[in-house]
Amino acid sequence: MKKSSLVVASLLLLMSVLLAACGGSNADNGNSSSSSSQGGGEGEKAREVTLKLFIPQPRLKDEYDAFIQKFVEKEKAEKNIDVKIQLEMPNADNAPQILKTRLASNDAPDVFTVHAINEIPTFYKAGYLEDLSDQPFVDKLLDSVKESVTIDGKVVGVPMETLMWGYLYNKKIFADLGLTPPTTISEMKETIEILKQNNITPFLLTYKEAWMPQLFVPLTVGALTNSENEDFIDRMYQDNGSFSEMKGMFEIIDLVNANGTDRAMEIGPDEGSAQFAEGKAAMWVNGPWHAETILSADENFEIGVAPLPVNDNPEATMINLSTSTTFVVSPESKNKDVALDFINFILDDEVTNEFYQSLKFNPVAKNHTFESYPWVNDAAEFVKAGKAYQDPSIPQAVKDESGKVLQAYYTGQAKQDDVISSLDKAWKDFNKINK
Repeated sequence: MKKSSLVVASLLLLMSVLLAACGGSNADNGNSSSSSSQGGGEGEKAREVTLKLFIPQPRLKDEYDAFIQKFVEKEKAEKNIDVKIQLEMPNADNAPQILKTRLASNDAPDVFTVHAINEIPTFYKAGYLEDLSDQPFVDKLLDSVKESVTIDGKVVGVPMETLMWGYLYNKKIFADLGLTPPTTISEMKETIEILKQNNITPFLLTYKEAWMPQLFVPLTVGALTNSENEDFIDRMYQDNGSFSEMKGMFEIIDLVNANGTDRAMEIGPDEGSAQFAEGKAAMWVNGPWHAETILSADENFEIGVAPLPVNDNPEATMINLSTSTTFVVSPESKNKDVALDFINFILDDEVTNEFYQSLKFNPVAKNHTFESYPWVNDAAEFVKAGKAYQDPSIPQAVKDESGKVLQAYYTGQAKQDDVISSLDKAWKDFNKINK
């Protein structure tokens, strides 16, 4: 009897264990289904990732912060990934050297920005750019823009800024005085005199950061090589040219410097944006990439964009067309899947229009449906008339050097021959490293 009772008790215990096991299994299956559909169930621990971003546009930090937060929320909701963002936003003067140091020391950001025209060839050759050709964003790009981020048949970046630029002008001042953008340097001199007669400073000078005076180089080289000295760039890459051939560029540089605001070496682009919005000067050799900061100072300010005359040949007065800031992915990223999610999110149908509009950038993709800005339409009129050229392919190292030496030229510490020899040397040094 005792033996029989023990057998029954053992059987009952075994059955209860089996039932409990079956019930637990069914519960787990239910949770797994929920996790799959929601990118991770409540009981499933989120994957933690640190994504390093390098974006040298500190003036746009608020806009990038808002966009990045939306990305972080999407990764958590859809993939159960907790993304911690490590954002580095140096100014344009320091950024190139900082980035080079990161790359050389195997501390590459997961996602960083380069200048499409000036830097993609060099970075691609060095093996610093991930091939993004198979990513979903590629089919969204406008064909004309896709070409600027393609090398060896591979798409290597997401373009942010496509530019039509020359110099900015205050449309209200011009309209009040009955002025139109000059088409030659002689006309520019006449415009300057009319402005001065009306107690208006012609040009805003903001040379505190070296990349600002550097802007004269692509504008003058672009104009001169597309109107007379067409093979200059090719010959410079072959060590068979000299900036002495571009000596004409000093005419417009000298004219601007002689008719500009004071304290140029103390004023940076952010303070300059506020001063321009206040009407401190009628013109500013700068691009529309500062539209957001200008309009934040005066939302009703009327920005005009026009080509900068470099001589008395009206055929040389043209708009510069360029793709500049471009997001790329490091092949060495330890979190490449999240990095790829980020660059695809830039052109995500639900957020991309608001994002690009907040930055005051131009449409670059087929899913960009926002209306172009008035200053874009101004510049587009010159482009439609055939008065435009593609941004000259000048090595970034040469541009960096030009900024420093043109600062010295403005302060009287360098002469024209010093500028020419410095630029020639910088290009030759680039050629030695990149042959």
